[in-house]
Amino acid sequence: MVFTPRRPIFRSATAAIALIALSATSVTPAFVTVAAAQSAQPAQSAQPRAQGPASVADLAEGLLDAVVNISTSQTVKGQDGDSGPVPMPKVPEGSPFQEFFDEYFGKQEPGKNNPSRKVQSLGSGFVIDAEQGIVVTNNHVIADADDIEVNFTDGSKLKAELVGKDTKTDLAVLKVDPKKHKLVAVKFGDSSKARIGDWVMAIGNPFGLGGTVTVGIVSARNRDINSGPYDNFIQTDAAINRGNSGGPLFDMYGQVIGINTAIISPTGGSIGIGFAIPAELAAGVIQQLRDHGEVQRGWLGVRIQPVTDDIAESLGMTSSKGALVAGIIDGGPVANGSILAGDVITKFDGKPVNNVKDLPRAVAESPVGKEVDVVVVRKGKEQTVKITLGRLEDTADAKTKEKSQSQTDQDEDSAQDVDVLGMTLGVLDDDTRKEFGIAKEVEGVLITEVQAQSVAANKRIEAGDVIVDIAQEAVKTPEDVAARIEKLRDEGRKNALLMVASKTGELRFVTLQMN
Repeated sequence: MVFTPRRPIFRSATAAIALIALSATSVTPAFVTVAAAQSAQPAQSAQPRAQGPASVADLAEGLLDAVVNISTSQTVKGQDGDSGPVPMPKVPEGSPFQEFFDEYFGKQEPGKNNPSRKVQSLGSGFVIDAEQGIVVTNNHVIADADDIEVNFTDGSKLKAELVGKDTKTDLAVLKVDPKKHKLVAVKFGDSSKARIGDWVMAIGNPFGLGGTVTVGIVSARNRDINSGPYDNFIQTDAAINRGNSGGPLFDMYGQVIGINTAIISPTGGSIGIGFAIPAELAAGVIQQLRDHGEVQRGWLGVRIQPVTDDIAESLGMTSSKGALVAGIIDGGPVANGSILAGDVITKFDGKPVNNVKDLPRAVAESPVGKEVDVVVVRKGKEQTVKITLGRLEDTADAKTKEKSQSQTDQDEDSAQDVDVLGMTLGVLDDDTRKEFGIAKEVEGVLITEVQAQSVAANKRIEAGDVIVDIAQEAVKTPEDVAARIEKLRDEGRKNALLMVASKTGELRFVTLQMN
């Protein structure tokens, strides 16, 4: 049976994307390799990049034995009301067939007519350690499997046990008994050196056909297909189809630079747009799975959003780079005030943060407990803070309550309703908190009304939202808001950056034009 992905599918007008997550760390372990095609090649750094060869037969011959087919089986229990694998048909009320169906299916005994059945799936994988019998594949290939079997090119088969899996990157590590079959291993190359236009080779098990070789080029790098926080895929036009999941993407030196994992396709077949997890990211995850059976990721404890042009201008930044901190998680590594909501993180542990996607990847790649330097822009000035990373708990129900920068009491007697930028502002007291259903921990200036077609309405600000601060300065009364807006105008600012809390306390940043 042909392997069918279990991952979510994102659809557009013309194509469906089978999505997989990406990796988190960048440590490249040293793996055993006996592939003749690899040992015959000099070190990648010592030789110029190869151009498109007339034939890749010698290369493929040395790599085929290291690529395996992954076969899994899963027992699926039927449900009461099923007759075998087919559920009882549902017919409209009063249908002339109702009596027939009731008589036929009514004779079936619940619990006895829903037999369990075996569901099989196929995927690909490759050996990375011949001495230990270590095989790498995608997690979705072996997810929920009762039995996992590794099939080799010579027709032999071995039972495999699961060493560890990581759902965030969709990677899994298997182990077979190396004494029962002579294994051939391949090693990871440096995917950071792969350039657009470089030739690559994919080997896998498309549609269950086994040992299939396809060739193409690196079509693009750093692709974000919205499958998760760590998206950074290599795109290739080498034919990748269902069943190729978990198979290797080789460079022309026989080194694995990617793990084939997703395609864009309207039909399920290759249209020349496939994606592979870069080896530089996958290798560290695989090593952690081998060592610990799980992945331990660094955690900063912030909620972030993109820095738009409007936000950059309102913060006095010359470019819209970095990750804007929209909230701080209670109990996290920066809950002590080292990083504040409204800061823009531009560099993490020496790595530039050019956009909002860069930060989660950089943090996840860092070891738990490491002290790192984080460069932030705060109130227009750049400064460096030292942070000791915590551990991202995948299974824990993490607290997501954000801390506001304004936790002081309001002077309710002196505050009056104020109209500004299409918003009517009022005091947040016990009565208005109850009226609008605002959580106790939310503090700031209440928005009681928003004018239709105003700049505030266009940014989806609603009555019941609360302004926490403006341009990184806390506000407590409607007069504070009006004064802060006027000051920004006097400074020649075109936009005002507002931190706005929802009724439940969820924070976000909004820029409003002041023209």
